[in-house]
Amino acid sequence: MKAAYEHVDFGESCSVRVYNRRLPRIPFEWHHHPEYELTLTMNSQGKRYIGDSVAVYGDDDLVLVPPDLPHTWSSNRSIDPSQPQVAIVVWFDGAWVQRLADLCPEYADLRNLLRRAACGLMFQEGSGTQMRAQLDRLLSANARERLTAVLDILVWLSDLPAEPLTSPSAFETRAGATSAYGPDRLNRVLSLIDTQFAHPLKVGTLAKAAGMSERTLTRHFTQHLGESVGDYIARVRIGHACRMLADTAMPISVIAGRSGFPNLANFNRQFKVTKQMTPVDYRRQFSGKKNDASPSLTERSPSLDSKQIATKRQRSAPT
Repeated sequence: MKAAYEHVDFGESCSVRVYNRRLPRIPFEWHHHPEYELTLTMNSQGKRYIGDSVAVYGDDDLVLVPPDLPHTWSSNRSIDPSQPQVAIVVWFDGAWVQRLADLCPEYADLRNLLRRAACGLMFQEGSGTQMRAQLDRLLSANARERLTAVLDILVWLSDLPAEPLTSPSAFETRAGATSAYGPDRLNRVLSLIDTQFAHPLKVGTLAKAAGMSERTLTRHFTQHLGESVGDYIARVRIGHACRMLADTAMPISVIAGRSGFPNLANFNRQFKVTKQMTPVDYRRQFSGKKNDASPSLTERSPSLDSKQIATKRQRSAPT
């Protein structure tokens, strides 16, 4: 499956990007980006796919992914079902870190971290738990305090024991190459859903477009995306509705229709199941908000949403 490109928005006045992701499950989102990514996963257990590495992960999993190496996590189970799964993600530019190490001897150890991270790093058990102590600073509303926390964490990690995640051959799958995790024909289906989600979509039609049987398509979806065709289309539709609710003043009935829901009551019901709030409440979150210099820590910016990640959407049920 071809890894989708993900654009990371740092904001106008931030050297690093911190993202506090909280959700009931972690969907399969095979993607890459030119930044390094440090991810701490909490209250989550499932599979971690990084390059050619496929491994089971558990609570407080801490890994560093190098630039443009395709990766994703996938989990349908929270360790504590009453609480959301959490991923604390830190993105930073390798050239920026190298310049910092060149200019400031105090950060010279960061060169070692970049060298070791060439194939990705899985840090020793217990390191993620130790990193929890930095979360208040890392998730601060103050961008300078977040930056200081990130630098302290990176220096701490530079000499921490860790295991390489991938083999050098995994880098043949970087930046647009085909991975072994799924057939190219599945991309054809994902592209069709991405462009036609506002219209009725049937599994038979999608299977025919991919040159597969319905049974094979269903099996590929479950194997590679961790969900059914219908659930995927549902997330695509709801994700489109979310962007329109946040970015436009269109009536909700119009948004429902343009997102693939001819029935408003069904849209409201599906939206509430997916987002744990009504469309009206979701829109209210964005009303009157100022345009901050840095992206929100808890909201995925439009540049990180479904149009950039072909294997990930948050949308509603098929018709």
